[in-house]
Amino acid sequence: MELTRRNALAIGAGAFAATILPFQVSAAADEALMAFTGGADVADGGITITSPEIAENGNTVPVSVDAPGAVSILLLADGNPDPKTAVANFGPLAAAQRVSMRIRLAGSQNIVAIAKMADGSFVKASNPIKVTIGGCGG
Repeated sequence: MELTRRNALAIGAGAFAATILPFQVSAAADEALMAFTGGADVADGGITITSPEIAENGNTVPVSVDAPGAVSILLLADGNPDPKTAVANFGPLAAAQRVSMRIRLAGSQNIVAIAKMADGSFVKASNPIKVTIGGCGG
């Protein structure tokens, strides 16, 4: 490959995008977390995420979150262009505070579940998922 000015600019733009994009995705996940918790402290544990370690296809990844005593659950996929995947709210007559769904993942990443408990506290859990074929344009 001959290194022309156009190729050098393309390589430079690609390197810049590769370094800045993860920070923007992380900022979007932090923004969604801040909106959900209102800036409150989030403790680890108290909820359970069930998901596969390896997903053959990112288009349909089964995920379930069990959060006994929760009022609301936020599910984030921190590597997706829009990390806010789902919000589930539970009323006083809910039999169980559990949610199951299939989500779409852009590639290998962490999924994070944050639960607002009945006493107003927040707890979280996360699972890494390796995706062999991306679902969100990858």
